[in-house]
Amino acid sequence: MTIDFPIPDSSRREPGIAIVGVSGGAIDDVAVERGVQALKKSGLRVYNFYQPDQKFQRFAAADAGRVAQIHAAADHPDVDIVMALRGSYGLSRLLPLLNYKKLANSGKCFVGHSDFTALQMALLAYENKSSVAGPMLCDDFTREDLSEFTLTSFFDCVRQQRHTVRFDSADADDILVSGVLWGGNLAMLTHLTGTPYFPQIEQGILFVEDIAEHPYRVERMMLQLHFAGVLARQKAIIFGNFSAYKLAPHDNGYNFDEMIRYLRSVISVPIITGLPFGHIKDKVSLVVGSQTTLISERGVVELVMDYQF
Repeated sequence: MTIDFPIPDSSRREPGIAIVGVSGGAIDDVAVERGVQALKKSGLRVYNFYQPDQKFQRFAAADAGRVAQIHAAADHPDVDIVMALRGSYGLSRLLPLLNYKKLANSGKCFVGHSDFTALQMALLAYENKSSVAGPMLCDDFTREDLSEFTLTSFFDCVRQQRHTVRFDSADADDILVSGVLWGGNLAMLTHLTGTPYFPQIEQGILFVEDIAEHPYRVERMMLQLHFAGVLARQKAIIFGNFSAYKLAPHDNGYNFDEMIRYLRSVISVPIITGLPFGHIKDKVSLVVGSQTTLISERGVVELVMDYQF
């Protein structure tokens, strides 16, 4: 598939994007170069802080090296966007080591999802810093069949101060609410609950996604947030993509839809499904920490996000 990349505005400096390995190391280092070339083709100047020879165990580098990467990217005068190499695991180790004030005051746009949710929540909790829940180099830019949908949403998001996402949700009630949009990977959110890295958002709009988590595990994590009093303080909960799990014969009819039905019976906050976000090829970009209006009407949901980085 051929992607028509955005044409840079010739009157402006081409944005600089830094690639940082703050979680897992790249599985295919050859593909990393393919992703770098895809970013360059889009009109971005690429600064790759990830070095394959610095891999440590399953991580992109040792803890100190990964902290150094993101701090260096924040300090770089020609970098506008800081994008995660990939997710997997590793940011939890870095949370006590990061200089959140440096990151927030840098004015950079931090982008990623999955394990990157930990950093996004910490930035929101410590500095009220907005960031983008969106693509990462692997595999959103390294794949041979790039998603025009993903790239269009991402570039629209980082080049504006208002971003709108629309999607269909057949089972959504008609509602109109406004609040801070926040959330991300459900496992990371529950992992951070009760820690200083978990933002205390009142009357917000929470979105969640995950991969390879059976519906009972999703239910259990959502109940943890519910029992902790987090969900009752929100105006709406939006479910993104939950894929790559396997049901078993002994589930006996218990599936994702039944899990959602149960959650709606015990959680009074409106629950909306169908958000195209998560560990999927075609994903929207969402601004964590943005002032967002959610409009749900006749099965069509719209999120209007206002923000600055």
